[in-house]
Amino acid sequence: GQRIMGGKGFSAVGLNEVLTSAGVPKGSFYHYFGSKEAFGEALLEDYFEDYLADMDRTFRTAGQTKAEQLGKYFLAWRDNQSFEECQGKCLAVKLGAEVADLSETMRASLNRGTAAIVTRLATAIGAGVEEGSLAIDDTPSAVAQSLYELWLGASVMVKIVRTLQPFDNALGTTRQMLHLSR
Repeated sequence: GQRIMGGKGFSAVGLNEVLTSAGVPKGSFYHYFGSKEAFGEALLEDYFEDYLADMDRTFRTAGQTKAEQLGKYFLAWRDNQSFEECQGKCLAVKLGAEVADLSETMRASLNRGTAAIVTRLATAIGAGVEEGSLAIDDTPSAVAQSLYELWLGASVMVKIVRTLQPFDNALGTTRQMLHLSR
């Protein structure tokens, strides 16, 4: 379901398409989920759980400064969330605008997930400031929020222009905001 909805969106995918792809009977689906919306919420929760675990691994990499770990995180974002290979990897980008107005429970799941991402970014930025590997001109939370919004917007623009230039622009701005050298 994540791969299919990551490619087509939530509304464009029928439940039968997901069930056929997964080889799951409709009765089994309704045993676990009361509706497609409930499935969408569970899909988002699972997506964010995996995403946050990946962030945690990145920010625990031994032998790297927080600046290096943050650089690795944003380069991975650039590499993994391009317009060519996004299928299921960028669910927050793909479904964010679409479902926020359709489903309050899915919007709340997106809100919780993205807030957790920003919190982890803020923690990493704060640790980088403490260790002296980066510098910022605002609070770690404010910088983390701005960076996440920057990269989310760049992800949308990459889909529109079909080049990686928006990610390259975001990377340059990120380096400026964190006072990183190339």
